[in-house]
Amino acid sequence: MKKNFPASRHPAPKTKILEVTEENTLLNFLFSSLSNQSKTSIKSLLKHQQIVVNGKPTTQFDIPLHKGDKIEIGFGKANKPFSHAQLKIVYEDSSLLVVEKAAGLLSMATERIQEKTAYRILSDYVKQNNPHNRIFILHRLDRDTSGLMMFAKNQEIQEKLQSDWGNVITERKYIAVIEGNLPLQQGSIRSYINENSAFFVHTTTPQEGKLAITHYKVIKKNARYALVELELETGRKNQIRVHMQAQGCPVTGDKKYGARYNPLHRLALHAFKLCFIHPQTGERLNFETPIPNRFNLLIKDKETLN
Repeated sequence: MKKNFPASRHPAPKTKILEVTEENTLLNFLFSSLSNQSKTSIKSLLKHQQIVVNGKPTTQFDIPLHKGDKIEIGFGKANKPFSHAQLKIVYEDSSLLVVEKAAGLLSMATERIQEKTAYRILSDYVKQNNPHNRIFILHRLDRDTSGLMMFAKNQEIQEKLQSDWGNVITERKYIAVIEGNLPLQQGSIRSYINENSAFFVHTTTPQEGKLAITHYKVIKKNARYALVELELETGRKNQIRVHMQAQGCPVTGDKKYGARYNPLHRLALHAFKLCFIHPQTGERLNFETPIPNRFNLLIKDKETLN
């Protein structure tokens, strides 16, 4: 007996990638490109962040589109908006992620420490759209330092940035509460530093270390603390912490480098400004976060706050 089998069914694709061929706005482009979908369903895709423009999920319907832009449409499970208590995305495109990290979160795992990190959290996030997506480390912040840092979304961008880091990064500024007072209101600190086998960074000779240059400006001070703006000309590991210790003014909360006090129960160091030249567009991008309010409170009184 001849059996009749149902015609094979190919599952509908979970994603669709389109390239923009002329100037348009996102919603108009979607209406014309998805003519088999109702306007209500297209708006629902936007609402649930299932539309990705040049690698960045969006809910904004009036984004201007340009020739060559890539639009990815996810028909499967809706993307969850990024939300994490210790990490905030402040900028994202198809090449880069700029985030604000809280104190206490490790940037990236090490051979000695394996735990949830900013790298792992963001890696999981970009894999929502495509399990093959990856992120690449560009620089790190110490676990107990808060503030701005960025990641690349592909290895080519990582290599391009790291190979010309000194020119691409136009400003990197930190704010710190230090113990005691620096000898001048503003100045520069230059020394050679190196890391020993116990993972302790220290001042050394030009033959054994790498040159580290930090520019500083005292913003305000009281009898015990000073609020200081610091700009990195070089980006050595623990550079600010070592330079402040060498001046007899360690960052408060930094027991490793000689701090006597820990009033905030954290290292009082925050990366508040990051400016760079975008490796693809050539545009200068500037990001800045407020000085943590608790830093200001330490300098508020004429004496001290404990």
